[in-house]
Parts: sequence; C-alpha cells; structure tokens
Amino acid sequence: MSRIAVTGASGYLGGRLVPLLLERGHQVKVLTRHPESLRDVPWRSQVQVVQGDLTDPQAAAELCSGTDTCYYLVHSMAATSNFAEVEQRCAQVMARAARDAGVGQLVYLSGLHPDGELSRHLSSRVNVGRILESSGVPTLTLQAGLVIGSGSASFEMVRHLTDVLPVMPAPRWVRNMVQPIAVRDALHYLSRAAELPEPAGGRYDIGGPQAHSYAELMQLYAQAAGIRRPKIIALPVLTPWLAAQWVNLVTPIPRSLAIPLVESLQHDCVVRSRAIDELIPPPSEGLTSYPQAVHLALDKIKADAVETSWAGAHPVSAPGESLPSDPQWAGRRVYVDRRERETTATPRQLFTVISSLGGENGYYSLPLAWKLRGVMDKLVGGVGLNRGRRSRSRLALGDVVDWWRVEALDEQRMLRLRAEMKVPGRAWLEFSFEPRGDHLLYVQRAIFFPRSLAGRLYWWSLVPFHGIIFTSMARSITRDAERLPIEQSASPAAAAPTDPPRS
Repeated sequence: MSRIAVTGASGYLGGRLVPLLLERGHQVKVLTRHPESLRDVPWRSQVQVVQGDLTDPQAAAELCSGTDTCYYLVHSMAATSNFAEVEQRCAQVMARAARDAGVGQLVYLSGLHPDGELSRHLSSRVNVGRILESSGVPTLTLQAGLVIGSGSASFEMVRHLTDVLPVMPAPRWVRNMVQPIAVRDALHYLSRAAELPEPAGGRYDIGGPQAHSYAELMQLYAQAAGIRRPKIIALPVLTPWLAAQWVNLVTPIPRSLAIPLVESLQHDCVVRSRAIDELIPPPSEGLTSYPQAVHLALDKIKADAVETSWAGAHPVSAPGESLPSDPQWAGRRVYVDRRERETTATPRQLFTVISSLGGENGYYSLPLAWKLRGVMDKLVGGVGLNRGRRSRSRLALGDVVDWWRVEALDEQRMLRLRAEMKVPGRAWLEFSFEPRGDHLLYVQRAIFFPRSLAGRLYWWSLVPFHGIIFTSMARSITRDAERLPIEQSASPAAAAPTDPPRS
C-alpha cells in the first residue's frame, strides 16, 4: 500500500483515478481549492483533502508531506488566456514541494506531440514536464493521445461534430494522424505507475493500438453509433482560429478550450515508441481499439453511468462566487424575478422534476427561446446551452447543467444553479419548496447582480420575456410533479452505481 497524492482529483481523469487507487488499497490525499466541490463524490470519506491550489507553496507542501507518489494531472488551458504562465508557475511550486518533502515518484500526464514547433497547449505541457523533471524527483511522464471515453472533451467533440453535420467543411488537419487512447487504458497506465518496484523516470508514449486521421475518427464514430457517415470536405481556407470558432458553435466545447485544442491538431500526434510496455505491461486483455472505446462510451451514456465529464472539470466561475444569503447584500443592486405556487406534490415528487432540468429535458418553457439564447451565448464565446448534463437522472454539487453549475443542492428543500453564460453581471436560478399547511409552497427565483449600466439594460430588456418563461416554468414543474407517481419518484441525487465500467 502506497501513500499517494493526486492533483486534479476533481478533473475528468483524476476523478476516475482516485476511486481506482482506493480500490487497489492505496491511501489517497487530494488537493482542491474548494473542498465542498467533492461533497457528493462516492469516495469523499475515504480520502484526505488538502485545501488550496498549486500556486500556494504551503498547500503544495502539505499535499506532498508523507507522500510516496504524487500525480500531476492539472492544467489551466480553459481557465485563463495566459495558461502557459500559470502552468509554469504551478509546476515550479510542485517541483519544489516534491523535492523538499522527499516524494519518491512524480507521475505526470502529458500529451503525444511531434518534434519541432508545437502549439501553445502542447508546448506548455512539454515545459511542465521539464520543470517537474528538474526537481530531482524521478518523474514518469506519460504522453497520451486523445482520451476517448464517456464525457471526455475529445469524445464529445467528435460526437457532436458527427451527430450534427451530414456534410462538414473541415480544415486540412482532419487528414492528420492521431492515436487516441481509451480512458480505461489511460487509467491502467496511470494506476500501475504507483506500483512500480522502483521509482522510474523518463517520457513514455501511451496510445491505442492504431492511429487514425481525425476524419476517420468521425467516420468510425458514425459507424459505431449507427448513424450516417458524414461527408467531410477538407478546405485550405479554414485557419485554426476559424476552425475553433466552428467547433465552439457546433459542439459543447467553449471557445476558450476549442482554440488550444484545435491548435494542437495541426500536426500528426502518434505513438513513436512502445517502450512503456517494458515498464508497465499493457492490460491483460490488450489495448482497446478506437471503435471499441466509442462503443463503451456510448453504452455508458445510454446506461446513464458517466462518472466524470470534461465540463465538470472546467468551471467558468469559481464556487467562491456563491449567492449571498441576503439578496440585498451590502446594498448592491440586485434584481429578482420570484414566482410562487402552492402544490399538492410531495417533496420527493417536486425534487425529482426540479433536478431533471436541462439536458434533454429542457426547462419546461419555450424551448426555442432557450435554444436561441444558447446560440447567442456561443457566438460571443460563452459555454452555450449544449454542455448537457453528466447524468440524466442524478445531480451532484458542482455538476454542470448546460450553462449552469450546481451551487447548492439539498433534495429536501432546494436546488440552486449558478450561471456560467456570458452576461454583464452574475446570475442564479433557484428552486425551493417549504411546507404551507397541507401543501408545499414552490418558490422559483431568478437572481441577477448587474455589472455597470450594461447589466441593468440587459435585465430590463429581458423582463417582458421573464413573465412568459418563468411563469410557464413554475406552472409546468408543479404540474409534472403532481402527475408523477409517488412510487416512481426517486432521489435523483442518489449515488451512482458502486462499480460502473470505466469507459
């Protein structure tokens, strides 16, 4: 049993690696800026949580103290435009902390890349690896291809491009070769890195059994999904910047993430050496092919058993920006649209409907208006409405619901969503209920803190639509809750299956 520290535990891969390490009998410590974001994960009570981030030397020192192996799984690509500077600073803090604490092994997940000039994203990943190696601590760098699994950014990008467009004008990079790796295989290499007989250093490529062009990824996805194969037309006029705008508009990937991702697809990124097999043998059943990985991901989505998603790992606003308990807090200007309805529904019936908002279910009012607002948000660089949900039937604190994020969740009384769309201010949508005689009082609030004159004009321009949208939403939610059979209404916040397949 090893003592293991994990950075990026609330991220896509980190959130899947931690329970796997616990299954294998290791003691795990995680670092997070916001411990409350881990409240609803099934493994929360089994790990030690250190509060802080990797720009804080004290937090990094606490994380590394008494640690045998430390995983470095963080990046700042979608969080800030100067992500390379932030990533360099974080890596320097971790390198010093690991060296000073006497950590035995660093494990860093980087990306496959060619020789020569690299994109900003890949160049930053390579630089982070060099900084960690300079610590003197044996640093095992795993250079992975596109990670394909339910909820991964690469999979969602391929899925939405293929699902939406029967004919796709595409940049020339769709002909470039990439070597994707199934998330289960990436987790295999990561988890076994903590169980080496001796600390190891070096850079090792990890990828699936076969390389494909990006166009082939879309064609093979269509075949696995049972939909028509898109006709892909490579156009030389689509620059990386223009292609990123296209990806931002058509897929759930926001512009801040699409641009560095697309920039990284300008060159072939394939496995050049299988030396990793000498250090960590591949899975006993063999590496998972790309079509197999797609089938597994689609099965996971169909079963509503997605453990983590890229969207949950890329918050646009920090949990620290939570709604003040008093809406008139500190005399700030605040606008509130409040709707109330008495209902005969039970708390469980009402919460079942409330917590099903978003994704495929929509918002129980004027779906076309919501979709139009989502497109408008995408056009100005926002996250848009098509990020969807990790699960159709369950919510957890910190989950993404389209352009919202779950800020507060109590199935006995309320759900609060914090807006992550582009607005001139800060916005929340809150649903709560309380006893009112023999019935429940359903309370629905849209809350907006405007920023400057633009924020006030924005709110007042929408007031005429609020009367229609929010009234219809309150009426439809209470109506559907009352119609829901009590025996069929279950807690959507219940924990996920205890041992879902990792795909």
